[in-house]
Amino acid sequence: MAASSVAESNQQLWDEALGRLLNLSSATLKRNAELESRVAELEVELAVWKQAHATALEGADREAKALKGRLAALNGQMDSLVNHSLLVLCVVDGDACIFNEALLRQGHEGGRQAAQQLTKAVAEYLTRENVHTLGHLSFWITVYYNRLGLINLLERHKLCTPEQFEAFVMGFSQTSPRFSLVDVGYGRDATFTKIAEYLQTYIRFPQTQRIFLAGSCDNTYVSTITALQNDDLLDKLAVLEKKGEDQGLSRRFSPPPLVTPPPLNVTGLSPRGSNGGLPTPHSPSILSVSTNGKLIDPTLPLHKHCPPPCNEYYLMSCTKGSTCKYSHEYVLTPEQLATLAANAKKAPCNFLKNGLQCPYGERCCWGHTCPNGPKCFHLSKD
Repeated sequence: MAASSVAESNQQLWDEALGRLLNLSSATLKRNAELESRVAELEVELAVWKQAHATALEGADREAKALKGRLAALNGQMDSLVNHSLLVLCVVDGDACIFNEALLRQGHEGGRQAAQQLTKAVAEYLTRENVHTLGHLSFWITVYYNRLGLINLLERHKLCTPEQFEAFVMGFSQTSPRFSLVDVGYGRDATFTKIAEYLQTYIRFPQTQRIFLAGSCDNTYVSTITALQNDDLLDKLAVLEKKGEDQGLSRRFSPPPLVTPPPLNVTGLSPRGSNGGLPTPHSPSILSVSTNGKLIDPTLPLHKHCPPPCNEYYLMSCTKGSTCKYSHEYVLTPEQLATLAANAKKAPCNFLKNGLQCPYGERCCWGHTCPNGPKCFHLSKD
């Protein structure tokens, strides 16, 4: 009896132990299954990241190779620009620097001689200043000027005829495809604005070796040159100045001046004094005139003179010549030119009045807009 109780007790203990083992085994198997599932998920995730990393590396490698190729190409272009297309530029204020009278009167041949003399002067300067360059040197000349205003001025001062001047311009520009004369038209400081922007742009090019400036002998370009000096770019600039004169720009700035070459006269007559007949702050107070010039009677209005001064002659360009019924002989001050221009604007332009487009545009000295609008007196007469 006692032995049977012990056996039953032992069997119960073994059953309980076996149950606990089975439960532990089941929990272990379940946990292992969960861990295996998590490991599988992590392996998938790792594989995705590895693929993304590999793709990113390939993309970065391709981009690096592309950038390296572009850098090599840009370096090649830079070397080509610097070593094989070196620029020497000459920019001329054609309103302030009038070409010599003798060359102007020679027409086409005079233009060729002027271009050749200017080129020779620049070449001699580069040699004298020991400017050494490697590769091809490209020399350019650009002249900015007010064509109609300059023709009017040259004719008024009997320096040359319009035909001679046009031939001169053609001869100059045909000397080289790199020589150009650009008509800026009428406008307040039109020539100065073009040249100032020209200097600010081209002097920064790495292939630009020198820029030669032929400007006015006053302070017109001082602000522009000062800005270049502040940017440490003045070593590329050479200024053309009149021989034997007090060289104002060279005294202010460091680059050596280039004495004005034979074809140019820095203190030439400047038409800058007219903007459709209106004087600007840069207007010279006195212009040289021919000995036949007549003074205006200050006690009479301009239109009361006999004959009155010709509006188109003084403000644009008169094509009537000796047949014009108005005078071309008066010596007008800037104030009188301003009065003449203001009065001319009160009369309508004949082109617009006849329904045509005015070929002179904003340069026309006659009125294009009536302050009375549709109630204009001249319109009511049609």
